Amino acid sequence: MKRFLLILMCFFTFVSYAFADNPIDTGKIYPSELGLVQRVDYIDLNENSEVAQVKQTAEIKIIKGADKGETVILDNILTGNPYYDIKLKQGSKVILHVEDTGSGIEYSIEDIHRSGVLLWLSLIFCGLLIYVGRKKGFYSLISIVATCMLIYNFLCPLVLMGIDPILGTIIISILSTAVTMYLVGGFNKKSTSAVIGCALSLIFAGILSFAAVKAASLNGFSNENTMFLYSAHPELDFISIVISTMMLATLGAVMDVAMSIASTINEIFSIDNTKTIKELFISGMNVGRDIIGTMANTLILVYLGGSLPLLLLASNIDIQKFINLNQVVTEISSALIGSCAIVICVPLTAIVTANLVRKVKIKPEAVLQQDFSKIDEN
Repeated sequence: MKRFLLILMCFFTFVSYAFADNPIDTGKIYPSELGLVQRVDYIDLNENSEVAQVKQTAEIKIIKGADKGETVILDNILTGNPYYDIKLKQGSKVILHVEDTGSGIEYSIEDIHRSGVLLWLSLIFCGLLIYVGRKKGFYSLISIVATCMLIYNFLCPLVLMGIDPILGTIIISILSTAVTMYLVGGFNKKSTSAVIGCALSLIFAGILSFAAVKAASLNGFSNENTMFLYSAHPELDFISIVISTMMLATLGAVMDVAMSIASTINEIFSIDNTKTIKELFISGMNVGRDIIGTMANTLILVYLGGSLPLLLLASNIDIQKFINLNQVVTEISSALIGSCAIVICVPLTAIVTANLVRKVKIKPEAVLQQDFSKIDEN
């Protein structure tokens, strides 16, 4: 079955790229090109300006793209603001934005080329995952690729085409969960229990997210990325998008908890198949209580780590104003909703797994063997 799923994933990869090729008509987009800085000259602009500004005039050779081999001279203004400044130096690789102005092609410096670092980090991660996890590590890597493809090649185009983001997120999340669980855990009742528990927890998170967004009057604009998206696609439902964001943020942690609970109960039952549903449920809950503390703490720390600059800003703002900011309420709500989903996942997965594994027929020989062992002990 795993081979069939891998073949299905390969087919799905081909279809997903074809589907995501051009979901909506956005006009012609020129691909960016890669350039190498050959020389940088500095010009001080402070003479006629009260703001400290320096202009870099860079000679850049295009090393990748349609105009490979050409050399262009581009200006780069340094304003002193590190958020916007792109500091060039000889030997730097830069991304060049290409635009057709009607009278010809113009280039501008978009940013520093950094994807090489991501490539090395990805290789290290994949190597460690396969080396430590062996076969299951490989399947886990396949599931990660599948999840990313589902989100980028299906969910994003569907949302841009007008499909409800919440519905799309639920469908894609359940598909991602199924692929991950069955690849890593195999086609068995353990994996099925984890999928059902994760799906129910995700639906709970969606309902809680919807209630929180409505009650707090959140508008969906929690950062500058949403503002950029609004400029390009003002027709989108940003409230639904922020709800979808909250749901996706909980998916990974909930999958981890669901598989842990399902695997524990399945292992207990394989050792002693005379245990009742209630006993299996209690065992799963005991393990789940230990998981809840660390997983909820992990999720909270992920949000706090990502919002550290925002927390530092709180020292300069009245606490009442700060705690009611749209961005702050959105981040805190996401963390709390994710933690609630983790907590509710434990009993949901435990009761589903306990019922499913008990449907396994107990062999009479196993029962007789246990009875005789008890007689021998007496």
